[in-house]
Amino acid sequence: MSIKRRDFLLLIGGSAGALALNSLSGCDRKPTIDPNTPSTRALSVFKPVKGPIPLETGGFTSEQQQEVYRNYEVVDDLVLPDGFEYQVIAAWGDKVGDSRFGYNNDYLSFVATGENEGYLSVNFEYISAIPWMQSYAKVIGKSLPLDEVITKLSTDSQEKGQVNAYALSKDDPLKAKIQEISSEALLDQGLGIISIRKNADGKWERSNSNADRRVSGISGFKDGRYLKATGPALLIFRKQQGLGYTDKLGDRIIGTFGNCAGGTTPWGTVLSAEENFQAQVPEPVYADGTSFAPEKVPFKLGKGDLYGQGNVFGLAGNKYGWIVEVDPANPDDYGTKHTWLGRYRHEAVGVRVESGKPLAFYSGCDRRGGHVYKFVSRDRVSNPKDKANSQLLSQGMLYVAKFNSNGTGSWIPLNADTPVNPDLPSNVAGNLINLPSGASTTSGEKRTLFEVPEPIKSNYFAATKDEEVARYKQQFQKIGDLYTGNAEEKQGAILIDAHYAANAAGATCTARPEDTEIAANGDLYISFTSGSPSKDGGPDRRIFKGPKGEVPYEYGWVMRLSEDRNNPASKTFKWEMLATGGEVNSGGMGFANPDNLLIDKAGNVWMVTDTSTSKLNNALKSRTDDQGKTANISGLFGNNTIWYIPTSGEDAGKAFLFGIGPMECETTGPCLTPDEQTMFLSIQHPGEANGTRLNQASETREYLVYSTTGEEFTQTRKVPIGSNWPEKNPDAAPKPAVIYVTKA
Repeated sequence: MSIKRRDFLLLIGGSAGALALNSLSGCDRKPTIDPNTPSTRALSVFKPVKGPIPLETGGFTSEQQQEVYRNYEVVDDLVLPDGFEYQVIAAWGDKVGDSRFGYNNDYLSFVATGENEGYLSVNFEYISAIPWMQSYAKVIGKSLPLDEVITKLSTDSQEKGQVNAYALSKDDPLKAKIQEISSEALLDQGLGIISIRKNADGKWERSNSNADRRVSGISGFKDGRYLKATGPALLIFRKQQGLGYTDKLGDRIIGTFGNCAGGTTPWGTVLSAEENFQAQVPEPVYADGTSFAPEKVPFKLGKGDLYGQGNVFGLAGNKYGWIVEVDPANPDDYGTKHTWLGRYRHEAVGVRVESGKPLAFYSGCDRRGGHVYKFVSRDRVSNPKDKANSQLLSQGMLYVAKFNSNGTGSWIPLNADTPVNPDLPSNVAGNLINLPSGASTTSGEKRTLFEVPEPIKSNYFAATKDEEVARYKQQFQKIGDLYTGNAEEKQGAILIDAHYAANAAGATCTARPEDTEIAANGDLYISFTSGSPSKDGGPDRRIFKGPKGEVPYEYGWVMRLSEDRNNPASKTFKWEMLATGGEVNSGGMGFANPDNLLIDKAGNVWMVTDTSTSKLNNALKSRTDDQGKTANISGLFGNNTIWYIPTSGEDAGKAFLFGIGPMECETTGPCLTPDEQTMFLSIQHPGEANGTRLNQASETREYLVYSTTGEEFTQTRKVPIGSNWPEKNPDAAPKPAVIYVTKA
C-alpha cells in the first residue's frame, strides 16, 4: 500500500501547484519549484541521494538498477544531496550552563526570540552502553570505576552482572561506585536548552545565554532543582504509605529520563516525552498507583549493558513515563510533569490549540501493542499564545483510541466508570494482551481468579486466550474495579497505569506509534514504526497489515486520523493508512520503520526512520529463514535515513531520499527555522553496536536485492564496523551531536 496521491494533495488543504517534480533520467531527477513559494525555496530543491536499494524515485530503469546497485559502499557520515552541507552545533560533553550536553540527543524544538536567534531545546534519551563506556573518559575528561564494578558483579552477585544497589549499606564501597556511575549516566539524560544565533557569516552558533541549562535524570537529588507535577497523580505521589513503595518525597520529583520525542506549544513552551523509563525504574504499579520496589529493576552493568540507573537512588517508578513541560526562556523552570496526559512510554506530543476550543494533545505509547491517546482540556483556549494555557493541562480527560476495521474509530475515556472490555488475543499479532490483575475486594477477601502470588513478580495478567478475556470481564465490570482509593485517587492510579488500564478498556493495540503530528487543517498524522509482536504485545491484525495483507509486518506505516466535524473534543474519528514501508516491488515506498515526521509550511512531509541498530545492514543471502518462513529484510535498507515527500505536483506522495545517517545511528528530531532555510537534526548513538571504528575496519556483505519491478540480483556491500562520527578522524570516539543542514 503506497501513499495515495489524492490524500497527500489534501494533506494540508493548500499549496496546490507550489511544487512539482521533473521527470528526468538517471541521477538528475530532482524537485523544481515555483519561485513565488519562498517557504520551500531552500531545502526542498535537491537531487536525491543514492541509497542502498532501488527506488521508484531513483531515476533508473530496471535494467540500469541491476548494474548501478550491484556494488554499494556504506559511508560513516551524514550523506546529503549535492550542494548541501552540515555543521555541528553541540555534541556530547560540551558545556551547557553549569552542566554538559547530554547523550543520545533526540527531539529538537527551536523557539525563536528574534530574527535568526532563539532557544534550541534538546532531548537526551538514553545511554548506549558500548560507545558511552568506551568514550566516557576521553570525552568527559575523568574516569569511572566501570571495570571494577563489572568485575565485582560478575563474581559476587547472585545474578551475574546485577545487584539491588538500593539495599546495600551506605558504607559499602560498591554502593558508592554504583552511585557514581548511575549519577553520570542519568546526568547525560533528560533535556537541555541552548541559545543559538546565526552569525554574520551565515553560520549558526551558540550564544550562551543565562537561560542555557540542563534538566537531567538526577536534577533535584543534590541541587534542589526538583521537577513539579500537576493532576490527579499528585495524590498518589504524596502518599507516605501505600500498597507499594513510596520515595517519601511527596510531590517533588527527581529528574527526567528516557526523553525521546516531544512537541512545542504556540505559547513557546516545550513538551518532552519520557519513553523507555522501564529500563531504569520499575514500570508496574499496585492497585493504588504506588510503585514496585526499586529492587524490581536492579542495577545492571556489563560490557554491553547499563540498566537500572534509578535503583541505587531509590527512585519511585510511578514518577516517570510522563510528559514534561519546560519554558526555555525561563532560566528557573526545571520542568512540570502533567499527569492528566497519562503515564506510559511516550514518544511524541501532537499539539492542537485553537481559540474558543479545548486543548487537544495527542501522544503514542511506543511499545509493541501500545496505544494512541488524546488529552482534552476541561476549559477552552482564549489566546493560543498566552502562557497561561499551561494551566489547562491541569484539568481534563485522557482518552485512548479504538480503531475499527471499516476506517472509523472512537475515543474511550480512561476513568473509573469506563466498562472493562478488553480486545481478544486472537485479534492481536502474538496473541497476547497484558491486563491489570485487580485489587482486593472491599470486604478484604482476596480475588482468586487473577490473584498474583507473593512475592509479587508482576501485577498483570497475560491473556493469551479469548476465553480468559471472557472470564476477566465476568470478574471486573468497570475500570474502577481494578484500582483502589477514593474517586480522585482511583483516577490518579488509572493515569499512572494508563497502558494497562487502556488494555482493560479495549483500546486498539497498535504497531509502536512513534510520532503524532498535527497538520494545518487539524488532521493528525501518526507514524507506526514496526508491526512485529513481542512479550509486550502486538498490533491488531485487522488494522496493521502489509501491502499484500501480511501479518505481522515489520516495516511500518503512516496513518491519517481526522476528528469528526474537525472538533478536537470529538469522541469519534475516521482513519486511513497513507503509507506503508517496505520494498518498492512489494508495494512499499522504499523506506523501513518510519519515525519522526515534520510538515513544512507548504504541506510537504519530511520523515526520518528508526530501524533498530541490531538490524542495520544485516546481510541477506536468502529470502527465507531456517524454518522456511519469510526472512526479515531490515538489513537491506542500510543506515537510518531522511526522506522528503512532496504533497503536490505530478509526483505528490512519492518518497525522495534526502539523507543517510552515519554508522549505527538514528537520525531524529528534524526541526526547521521559521524561514525554512535551515534544518536542525539530531544524530543519535553513532557506533551503538560496535563503538569506535578502529583502523578503518569494514566488512563486505552480500544481499539479495530486487529491482523496483521485481528482478532479483546480488549486491556486494562494504560496511564500516563502528563509527568515528562526527570528528571522522581515524579511531576518533563517536559522539551523539546536534547539527544543522543548509544549502552550501
